This record gives sequence, C-alpha cells and structure tokens, in this order.
Amino acid sequence: MGLDVPGSFAVSYVKMFGIEGEEWIAGLPALVQGLLDRWELKRDGDAGAGEASLVFPVVRTDGSRAALKLQQPREETTAALIGLQAWNGDGIVRMLDHDPQSSAMLLEHLDNSRTLASLEDDDVAITTLAGIMARLHAAPAPEGLRGLGDIAYEMLASVPAAVAALPDPDDQRRVQDWASAVTELVGEPGDRMLHWDLHYDNILAADREPWLAIDPEPLVGDPGFDLWPALDSQWDDVVAKGNPTRVVRRRFDLLTEVLRLDRGRAAGWTRGRLLQNALWDIADGNTALASSAITLSESLPDHS
Repeated sequence: MGLDVPGSFAVSYVKMFGIEGEEWIAGLPALVQGLLDRWELKRDGDAGAGEASLVFPVVRTDGSRAALKLQQPREETTAALIGLQAWNGDGIVRMLDHDPQSSAMLLEHLDNSRTLASLEDDDVAITTLAGIMARLHAAPAPEGLRGLGDIAYEMLASVPAAVAALPDPDDQRRVQDWASAVTELVGEPGDRMLHWDLHYDNILAADREPWLAIDPEPLVGDPGFDLWPALDSQWDDVVAKGNPTRVVRRRFDLLTEVLRLDRGRAAGWTRGRLLQNALWDIADGNTALASSAITLSESLPDHS
C-alpha cells in the first residue's frame, strides 16, 4: 500500500518523540493496512497531518464517509479515547470504533475545510464555542483521567525555578501573581470533564450539527481552566485588528455568561492556565513570557 507520510509531520514527530517516534512512523504502513482490513475501510484521499496525529479520509462498507485517526499511544491519547467514549458525540465528533492498543480511532466525517474561525462575527463564534463547551462540561467525568488538583500542585512546585529562569522582573512578578491565583484555588480543583484545547480551529462544520468539537485532551477540573484556548483563538488576527484587550474582555464576558461561571474564579483559573503555558515555555528554554499571555492576563478581571 502506498502511504505517503507528510515530510514535515515525520520530521516534527521524530523531534518530539525521538527514536520511538521514528519507529512509529516506520510502522505506519502496516498499522494502517491492518486497520483498513479489520474495519473494512477504503482510503478516500490523502492524509491530513495535525501536530501529533495523522487523519485519513475513508469510506465504510455502507458507503458512509469517516476518518481514521492515528497517533502514538501516550497518556494524552488514552485520555482522548476515554473522553470521546464518555461524550458519545454530544457536542463533539463521534468515535465510531477504536483500537486501544494503537490508540487509533475511527471517527465520523467532519468538514475539516471549515472551522469556527471562518465566522466573521467574533461574538457569534465565541458564543457558539461556549455552547459546545457547556455541553462537554455537563458530561459526568469518567474514571481514568488526570485531575487538575494534581497538575496544579505540580505547577506550584515548579514556580521557584521558573521565576529564576526569567531575567525580567516584570515577568517574574507575573508568574508569581499567576501562582498566587492557583494557590488560592488549588483546594477546590473542580470535577468537570474539560476539553483542555477548545479553540476555533478545533471546532469543525458537521452534517448532523452545524459545529462539533475535535481533538480533546480530557482533564477533570474547574471549567475556568478551560477558557484560555478560546480567549487566545486566532490571536494574530485579533492583534492585527487592534485593541486585543477589548476582544479578550468581550470573549471572557460571553464565556462566563453562557457557562454561568463565577467571574473571579474563572479569572483565577485562567491565570493558572497562563502559568502552565509559561512553565512549558520556560522548560523549552524560553526566557521571556509570551506577549499574548501578558496582554490576556492584564485584560482579565481581578481573581480575588
């Protein structure tokens, strides 16, 4: 079977996962053929590459279209399997079948050429996203997912070293402020199932509903920890249009209104998400905070 893996995807995968990633790429032809045979699928076009996955358009025996998603098994992919089973298509792409051993998924067909970013009215886009997020948060959290409480304590333990890695005193102060917000909230980490990466490009046009979410990274926690990707959506466009502070405040108002969240608590956990992102960036060698994080943080209401 001819299987052309996009070169850029292969390079980035090996960079992320090293020898394991290289071995996974090498085993893809056999893996794909085995899944096509097992699930009686036919290829229906070239693969699309995400940051850490490949998606093949396929046709099932009944003639319906679907998508075969492949990713290297790891904690995040196991969580996605658990979450998609629990949500069962309510506000999110439906998983038609899966292979626990390889983490491969057979998903319903969505229109990957049209994301929520295609909507010109940002109020409509953010309200649509908030409605989907509310449905995802309403599902009872299943066993087997990581909890925000454990993650928050791990973040707090990493703060002193992170602060020491930042030469700018203002950046140091911001990280300490974000850590203070998490310290105030860590005793009540929440119990909702979060998407963890719900931004405009992770919501696609669909057949059975106008829009459905994709690519969850499920986590159990407070809904406020789920807001940052939406607030940060299409950031370059937001900045180019001017007044990003106004956009962030408007998005925050609409999200908290639709989700019926306490604004102070939501602002605090959003700062916690900014802390998490900063810790990741610093671990990757960055010595300054992202300008988008600074603008976003300063646009939020007080968390006290």
